[in-house]
Amino acid sequence: MIQVDLRSVTQPVGIMRIMATILTCVCFILVAIAGHNPSSYWVWCMFTWCFCFFFTLLILILEFTTLSAKLPFAWDDFTTAFAMLAGLLCLTTSIIYPIFFTCHACHHQIAASVVSWLCFGLYASQVVLTRLHPSGQISGFLSTLPGIMKMLETFLACLIFTSLEINHYTGSPGLQWCVAVYSLCFIFSIAIILLTTGQLISFFPIPFDKVVVVYNILAAVMYTTAMVIWPLYSFRGNQRPSNCGHFCSWDKLVVITFMTIFNFIVYTLDAVYSLRIVFFISNQ
Repeated sequence: MIQVDLRSVTQPVGIMRIMATILTCVCFILVAIAGHNPSSYWVWCMFTWCFCFFFTLLILILEFTTLSAKLPFAWDDFTTAFAMLAGLLCLTTSIIYPIFFTCHACHHQIAASVVSWLCFGLYASQVVLTRLHPSGQISGFLSTLPGIMKMLETFLACLIFTSLEINHYTGSPGLQWCVAVYSLCFIFSIAIILLTTGQLISFFPIPFDKVVVVYNILAAVMYTTAMVIWPLYSFRGNQRPSNCGHFCSWDKLVVITFMTIFNFIVYTLDAVYSLRIVFFISNQ
């Protein structure tokens, strides 16, 4: 039976969620009024605000109707992880959108940029309040260091896919290998997150933690090859064009290069940490 929980929308976290829902919708409306842009970065920004609006509203509805208590996963873990992810999304959008799409006379774009920063502040505040909640520490996977690194890995991969264009890797087996690395690691990281949060690892026929360790090591090795191959093949004999503007394809190659390096670092730290937890601390 559905019951109504007024405390879910009157507590500080609930109020912040309501404000975040309103402000992400405002961002979307302001940018839509400013007009469509074919850039993949514009699509990324619009996706971010829509994604944050939809899931924040969904969280509010599920908590208000107490349906969240009937879901087959750790709800507090999910909401904290979502706030972290939404904060990251809004942070990158708040940086990308004003750089690429604002000008001195672009009033709607400037307003959307300011509101986007407010959204980032709201989601960051939610994370702080949730983590410092007096009821105790959150024990779910997504709120632990390995879970946070998994979210960061998928987030960085999304930034790579946003910057990637077909002409970047067409006709080059080396660059196609890099795209395969980005895609495979993204898919398996998402699968690990879903299996863990859905509490399905008990059905796995072999020790799941050891499988994750092997995957993390392989992913770190694969990203090592991509970190070397991508800039080597992308920039060899390919200098920045003199007429390169905000949407220049060459600049996107630079973005992909740095995101590859960052993701290599995260996967390496993830592999080292999981090795330490599974084979050293757990055996003591």
